Amino acid sequence: MSESTEAHYIHPDQLRIGLYIHLDLSWMDHPFPFSSFKIRNDGQIAQLRALKLPRIRYSPEQSDAEPAPLPAATTSPAVGTETPEPVIEAATPASTAEEDPAIQAKRDRAARLKARRDLFARCERDFIRATHTVKLVAQNVINKPEWAKEETTVLVNSLVDKLMVDGDMAVNLMADRIGGEDVYVHSLNVAVLSLMLAREQGMEREELVSLGLGAFFHDIGKLDVPAKVLLKQEPLTNAENLLLREHVNFGSKIGARIGLTPDELSVVAQHHEHVDGSGYPLGLTGERMTLLAKVVAIANTYDNLCNPTNLQRAMTPHEALALMYAQYRNRFEAAPLNTFIRCLGVYPPGTIVVLNNDAFGLVVSVNSSRPLKPDVLVYDASIPKDEAIILSLEQEPEIQIARTLRPGQLPKTIFDYLSPRKRVAYFFDTPEAADREDSVSNA
Repeated sequence: MSESTEAHYIHPDQLRIGLYIHLDLSWMDHPFPFSSFKIRNDGQIAQLRALKLPRIRYSPEQSDAEPAPLPAATTSPAVGTETPEPVIEAATPASTAEEDPAIQAKRDRAARLKARRDLFARCERDFIRATHTVKLVAQNVINKPEWAKEETTVLVNSLVDKLMVDGDMAVNLMADRIGGEDVYVHSLNVAVLSLMLAREQGMEREELVSLGLGAFFHDIGKLDVPAKVLLKQEPLTNAENLLLREHVNFGSKIGARIGLTPDELSVVAQHHEHVDGSGYPLGLTGERMTLLAKVVAIANTYDNLCNPTNLQRAMTPHEALALMYAQYRNRFEAAPLNTFIRCLGVYPPGTIVVLNNDAFGLVVSVNSSRPLKPDVLVYDASIPKDEAIILSLEQEPEIQIARTLRPGQLPKTIFDYLSPRKRVAYFFDTPEAADREDSVSNA
């Protein structure tokens, strides 16, 4: 959102719907989600006038209306001309802050924002620890198979513990901090997404643990595929593709040595099968696939679309879900696919969005019970990147997602601020589990 180099100011009495205004105040000293926005209703005008500012900066080129005529009895700075920065009495916003319920609501929102950031930080720490465990297991699974299964079982049980508590589940977008460990992030991503889906499908704890173990080991056979095939950026030759497909059979053999149960092995053997018979290696149809394998096949497909070996071919999370529903729907069982889409929402974490106030944002979290009201990290040039606002669209009913963008469509300044993820990685948390962890750590 560009701004004119010439500053324009108006008197508060000149405010009207359609003006794009800028509040030269601290974010905490006004009640609005943004410091720059287009006025959409009379309620916003009343709130702006209640700030008792002597004048307000606005952008003519971003406005849909001209300022209202100034009442004759009101004195005003020259409109439409460059003027010095406004001198605002320091006592004005501060003195009204304690009295104005809207400002107090803003302070409450800031407290919730801090709690949200703390949750993200804890979630990312858990994610990094889990990724390191997956890496160690992959490096030792051949020489220490019993240890590998034991370590993975501990990790899976910790994830299931979070899922088994009552309450909503938040699926959070993780930061790019794992560089060079894409294979391990894929295994973790598929396990997390599979467990999320299975929980919403109503699976019991024993099934969830089996599912998690199968999902973590679903690609273990790739250890026997040459790196030049796994990491090749160009399209694979027919021979290379046939070799890559052998990872399913390789994985089944490794899984048997590890001691996976038949249910867990079915995930390794069937995660590339499709219910319409179009998958591999056996072309199984739905009645011959296990429920666990059907769940992991959905999560695995989604992650492969978002995080291919060649990132130039990566789809956005929004595009991946749309493709799975529109073109790949026959490959999956209808009930789990619909549940998967419902859990991630129309705009899954990692989606770049434009809001109905023309602000740019990055979806960073989706709540399983309110998928159409995600949390969005918002670009605001007046706020430092490390203090960026995370808006809960559930709590901002007037703000909605208008459309999506690919990362490459963002202006560079906004791209650097929002930092779209090169690889989309998720981790989940539940408020009840987080509260329980806090009580234990504070004991």
